Amino acid sequence: MTNLDMSEAISLLAQEKGLSEDALLHVLVDALASAYKRRPDAADEVVVEVNPETMDFSFIAYDVDEDGNWVNERDDTPKKEEMGRIAAQTFRQVMSQRIREVESDRKFEEYANREGDIVTGIIQRTDARYTLLDLGRAEALLPQAEQVPFERPDQGERQKAYIVEVRRTPKGPQIVVSRTHPGLIKRLFELEVPEIADGIVEIKACAREPGHRTKIAVWSNDHNVDPVGACVGARGGRVRMVVNEMRGEKIDIVPFSEDIHDFVAKALSPAKVTQVIMSPDGTQADVIVPDHQLSLAIGREGQNARLAARLTGVRVDIRSETQLAEGIPAGGRDEENVDYADGQWVANTETGEMEWHATDGTVISESAWQDQMAAEAAAQRQADRAAEDAAILAEAAGLPVGGHAPLDDPAVAPEGYPIKGNRDSMKYHEPDGSYYGATIAEVWFDTAVSAEAAGYTKAGSSD
Repeated sequence: MTNLDMSEAISLLAQEKGLSEDALLHVLVDALASAYKRRPDAADEVVVEVNPETMDFSFIAYDVDEDGNWVNERDDTPKKEEMGRIAAQTFRQVMSQRIREVESDRKFEEYANREGDIVTGIIQRTDARYTLLDLGRAEALLPQAEQVPFERPDQGERQKAYIVEVRRTPKGPQIVVSRTHPGLIKRLFELEVPEIADGIVEIKACAREPGHRTKIAVWSNDHNVDPVGACVGARGGRVRMVVNEMRGEKIDIVPFSEDIHDFVAKALSPAKVTQVIMSPDGTQADVIVPDHQLSLAIGREGQNARLAARLTGVRVDIRSETQLAEGIPAGGRDEENVDYADGQWVANTETGEMEWHATDGTVISESAWQDQMAAEAAAQRQADRAAEDAAILAEAAGLPVGGHAPLDDPAVAPEGYPIKGNRDSMKYHEPDGSYYGATIAEVWFDTAVSAEAAGYTKAGSSD
């Protein structure tokens, strides 16, 4: 190969791999130096120099004395007909390795700048610990703690996820994504609502219980644009696309208000609020609703009130007008006596099947209701068995059990036990670590060593 041919080959290879010619010449020099040292009569050390214009190579050889000094400098450049054979021995290996390193660094830089962004991947593999998403040029890791409960997509199915972290590992960049992060809802609305992407409409707050229900508060910077209508779309088309992507998760869209009284009232939608009484420090709201709206305002198992409190950032206590007149204090109601699904059974005029018409407007057939009750019962039995297994494991290890009924707040560690393990994923989570606050613990440990001794693996690892 002539010097001109070598120059053209290097230029073409640099364009193909997306590298600079200077970087490629450094790789070539390293390959030539490695090949030189494999010669039987090679010197101890060698410095390879190249003229980028003429592509002439020179090999400056050195011997190393007893003190480690380089001595006896001399020109030991092989003949041109030997140079090709020498370079061919190791050039391909060194080049391939260096290109892989460059591509790995490029992927890391590409996705490291996309934390908080949304990606679409194809489900490649899934198990009890994590799911792998194929993003095309890279793979994303969806940990069990970041998956929506009971959401079991099939292999090969496309799925959108939210990038929460990008890690640099020896095997390349590891992209950690989430399906439970509130940011996923915001990004999906940005894709479906041009007004949000343009900055005309803003999502001021978002509260979510993954797989069940989400509330978002929207605000318009243009008084001619209705923020709620823009997000809902014509005949609900825009919000329906987001709901479909989230596998049927209910989404409530409420207008944001700078008046905290008005904001709390709107956050409890679809319930109608009579009065909102704020505490002097603005951290607690006593909400009065009509009697027939009490169960709707509280929601099933307190979900509506809980999401409204997260959305507004204040504690919400709800009372009916009758409770107010009777002097029952805020928070003094008997939660167990509240019917969270007020409504009535109505026969469908076309099919004759009985349907449950709830006060919040939802309609469910009797067969679907029975299937739902059976699924909830099965889920409860599974949860009970998991709790029993966790209790047995904790008792054997002399550890307290967390995450279920014994703890008022599973996010708060018992004194002396800061490490918590999620039994479903067999991971343990440390304070100030990834997903510590978002993980419901089932077993608490005093140290990471004791967690590993019980068979748990540190969260985020691939073991």
